[in-house]
Amino acid sequence: MYKMMESYTSCFKVSDQNLCPHCKENKVIKNGTTKNKKQQYFCKNCHKRFIHNYTYNAYQNYIDNYIVIFIKEGLGIRSTARVLKISTTTLLKRIILIARNIKKPSISLGKIYEVDELRTFIKRKNKLIWIVYALERETGKVVSLNIGNRSNRTLNVVLDTVKLSNPKMIFTDKLKQYQYLIEKSIHKTTRFGTNAIERRNLSLRTHLKRLNRKTICFSRNKSILLAVLQIYFWS
Repeated sequence: MYKMMESYTSCFKVSDQNLCPHCKENKVIKNGTTKNKKQQYFCKNCHKRFIHNYTYNAYQNYIDNYIVIFIKEGLGIRSTARVLKISTTTLLKRIILIARNIKKPSISLGKIYEVDELRTFIKRKNKLIWIVYALERETGKVVSLNIGNRSNRTLNVVLDTVKLSNPKMIFTDKLKQYQYLIEKSIHKTTRFGTNAIERRNLSLRTHLKRLNRKTICFSRNKSILLAVLQIYFWS
């Protein structure tokens, strides 16, 4: 009985068509098997290998679209992997790849911006990290983003991008570093000056599971957190 089950699980249905899916030619020969015991073929015309019956879901073209949707809807890594029926390792690689192909938005000249920091942690709650980003007040578009310690170096990555657009005004909270990094003529710290970006902070904590205040879902890697934010803001 065990041998029958073993032989059954190692058998895979192979299509009878002998056309190459890449070049649509019939110059196809058998070329061994894959690690999962699937019949592999080789095309003499385009010199590419393939199999007819793919059972690995991650190769599907629509997977990336679902990953973006699930991230914006607040699903965690393991939840997304279960729904899409792919491994968490594959999902993490896909997230990095999607974020790498995203183009940053263009910045308009002479606009009003709001800059703020959002605190979270990596791996454990005593390892704090800050999300710093700039928001264009008129359109609500995030134009720059950085992650790191609450230092001048981290803030400057975002502020330098905003300064290149010759901003009309930059609103921030009363963090001391901003007084030295932004010119007084365009820097404001009024009471309601950062309402828009503070509301965006609330949306971030609501939409992204890893940023919820009371949750067991958290980021284990800085690059994954940055990739998730890039997908959320710019995809």
